Amino acid sequence: MIYQIYPRSFLDTNGDGVGDLQGVIERLDYLQWLGIDAIWLSPIYPSPMKDFSYDISDYCDVHPLFGALATFDALVDAAHARGIRVILDWVPNHTSDQHPWFLASRSSRDDPKRDWYLWHDGAVDGGPPNNWVRAWVDEPAWDFDPTTSQWYLHCFMAEQPDLNWANPEVRQAMAEVLEFWLARGVDGFRMDVIHLLGKDPALGDDPEDLKVLSHVVLNDREETHGYLREIRAQLDAHPTRPMAVGEVYLLDADRVATYYGQGDELHLAFNFEPLFQPWRAEAWRGIVDRVLSSHDPRGAWPTWVLNNHDAPRIVSRVRSAERARVAAVLTLALRGTPFLYQGEELGLESVLLNPGEVIDPGFRDGARAPMPWDSSPSHGWASETPWMTWPPEASERSVEAQRGVAGSMLEFYRDLLALRRREPSLQLGDFAYVAAPDGVLAWSRQGTGAPVTVVANFTHDAVEVPQRGEVLLSTIGSRGSQFDGLLLGDEAVLLRPEA
Repeated sequence: MIYQIYPRSFLDTNGDGVGDLQGVIERLDYLQWLGIDAIWLSPIYPSPMKDFSYDISDYCDVHPLFGALATFDALVDAAHARGIRVILDWVPNHTSDQHPWFLASRSSRDDPKRDWYLWHDGAVDGGPPNNWVRAWVDEPAWDFDPTTSQWYLHCFMAEQPDLNWANPEVRQAMAEVLEFWLARGVDGFRMDVIHLLGKDPALGDDPEDLKVLSHVVLNDREETHGYLREIRAQLDAHPTRPMAVGEVYLLDADRVATYYGQGDELHLAFNFEPLFQPWRAEAWRGIVDRVLSSHDPRGAWPTWVLNNHDAPRIVSRVRSAERARVAAVLTLALRGTPFLYQGEELGLESVLLNPGEVIDPGFRDGARAPMPWDSSPSHGWASETPWMTWPPEASERSVEAQRGVAGSMLEFYRDLLALRRREPSLQLGDFAYVAAPDGVLAWSRQGTGAPVTVVANFTHDAVEVPQRGEVLLSTIGSRGSQFDGLLLGDEAVLLRPEA
């Protein structure tokens, strides 16, 4: 289980209202208690914070808001002492427009770093070079720079110019960035929008009927796979064999699976389909079918995710804490690696902001509300006024309010993680569907250790299912030790099937 930490919303220890690395250090014991194997830190680099450190001005340092390199080193040491690995967010597609590389690049057409970014003359009509649209808003993915009278590409904000990965000097510079962090003990990297690295050198227009989706979700170039093979070779050559998980935001399992290569590109790639599917058994079965049919032939290991810093929280999406527990069983009991976003284990909901309170350029604030640790006015933070408003029912859903309370969401997640840890079949076992009525998804995991059967009810109604066996865990809490086939509404059970 990999646990995503959005540092500015995790825990503030110095009173400035922004979470910091020291806050992560102080909660490592909690994460160890919860049963986490690794933490993924969202970006902590120096940045103008136009996109909250996804616009990087220095790849080899820590923003003072979060601490210093020494704090990061202490975090890695403290995590490793607890058996927790550290994965760092890496943003290779673009920098900040304040990065020294880009400042040099835009200074002159003759500057040595001019070709480190994607500069082009405009169209004949004086507009941008093509019709590519940037993320979040229906605007061109190009900005005109009067200093040199050319346009530069930015698939996100104008303050986030895209790097030119076709330039070997860029690739070498990025390899040095990876080596810098590997030398500090990092165990792997989450690679931001990694599918964007390769760009069409002919700058062909996107189809008119699709470009409203933005070029981010349309770009899928063969060149990118060559770059990934270079990156993978670098990681494989390192003594610690660090892991690479990629944000391949293509929403198509077949296309995502290609980014595993032949075992020589990404180790893992995020599967985002669950973030956008209706809460129906047939919809989830479709997701599972698409993922396994595209990944299995390649020997690619899937991932499962319900939440992240870019998407509304699962409780808000399915509008039910009971259903969110069923969803947790899906991600932790399907075949693949699950990712857990901070606060998911508390059942936090997305925060609702008034228009004047929106901070994020992509309108993704809802899932980024601060983590509540206790029921005090500051919720365990050093400041009562964090950078963003608290999530709904922060006191009632805090760690303090739920820890040790039987039946709480937090204790349920801990029990589910513990069950996964002690049942080898839930980690590496084969997957096969078993019989289930409409509205129910059921499967078995076996082949490694004792078998486990999972039965998940997507409806509000109780239903009879053919499965019988010993109850290992139920989402509704207390149950008898034997499952008699009556599955309650919005319930999932994990069973040791009858012989």
